[in-house]
Amino acid sequence: MVLSAICGLLIGVAATLAVQRRRGRLRREPVADDGCPGFPPGSVNTPQLLAWIDAATQGWMILAPDLTIAYINARAERFLHISRNLLVRGLHLDEVLSIPQLDEAITSTRHQQRPQRSEWEQLGEPLEALVLPGSDEWLLVLIQSRQSLEAQQQQQERWVSDVAHELKTPLTALMLVSDRLEMAVDGDDTVLVQRLQRELQRLQLMVEDLLELSRLENCLPQDSAGYSAITLEDLVDSAWSSVRPLAEQREVQLTLDRSEPGPLMGDQRRLHRAVLNLLDNALRYSPDGSSVEVAVVSSGGWWMLMIRDHGPGLSESDLGSMFQRFYRGDPSRARSARSGSGLGLAIVQQIAVNHGGRVDARNHPAGGTCMELLLPKSMPAP
Repeated sequence: MVLSAICGLLIGVAATLAVQRRRGRLRREPVADDGCPGFPPGSVNTPQLLAWIDAATQGWMILAPDLTIAYINARAERFLHISRNLLVRGLHLDEVLSIPQLDEAITSTRHQQRPQRSEWEQLGEPLEALVLPGSDEWLLVLIQSRQSLEAQQQQQERWVSDVAHELKTPLTALMLVSDRLEMAVDGDDTVLVQRLQRELQRLQLMVEDLLELSRLENCLPQDSAGYSAITLEDLVDSAWSSVRPLAEQREVQLTLDRSEPGPLMGDQRRLHRAVLNLLDNALRYSPDGSSVEVAVVSSGGWWMLMIRDHGPGLSESDLGSMFQRFYRGDPSRARSARSGSGLGLAIVQQIAVNHGGRVDARNHPAGGTCMELLLPKSMPAP
């Protein structure tokens, strides 16, 4: 709805300014907007459009096909630190601004004819721009500050962390009460108490994972203060020993290719958590009597830890959302009745980002899911 309105304004303004450019002066007569359905003829004119643009809370910059600035409102000039005394209309964009990220978004928009977003900092202020294509190669650039969005995100993260801290105490008390209840009841009530204990344990796990995710998000990326020399092979062995009892119950075996030990510098505790979460996820979707295949592959300056299960694979929804907080895939695809907090893969992603790497997921050509944890072999230079 909003995009349609913006595009409608762009077409109307662009067409009007194109006529004005040929005539060399700004006309003030009402112009019928035949391209805006729903508006009576003559109701939308150039002065009205420009007044709306000037009053917008976003910065507006309209670029002609030759990338000259056809119009720019005061908010955009303020965001871009363009002096009001400098007359930039009619000047080529390169003569006024030098922002590589914005130039790249403009080029992509013109080639793909699709909206493109870019982010950069202008004298310490985080900005973002949305470049929208119009007819006859006209472009609309919407500019706004990211400062308020980042402040809201930080406030939300602090709120989640505070709530998780506050939940720890009552949950601990409830667990103690449930233990006393289990000894005091019998018969059918025992089943109810056991179900209560399972749900409380799940809540405890969720609170602990929320706190860990909050701590990870507040860490500086690639902060090597707690790093030590480790190998991915040792991390896999250590993590598998934690899930081995569950694997043995379902006769699932680990197959580890030990040709590459994968030495690197990293936070041993958190990388252990990342590998453990990936192995636990693979085990949850593995059929009974199958195996979880793990390999360490060298790729230039990176180590790739590949973990494959032989489960049903991932749906399109899973591939697009599985690293989001609290996302849960189709429960019918899981081969284990165990349920997690819904934060395990989000934690893996944040640990990978904090180490300068990433984590990806794909369906293996021969079946099952393949999770790939990519980590740098050495710390980049400061």
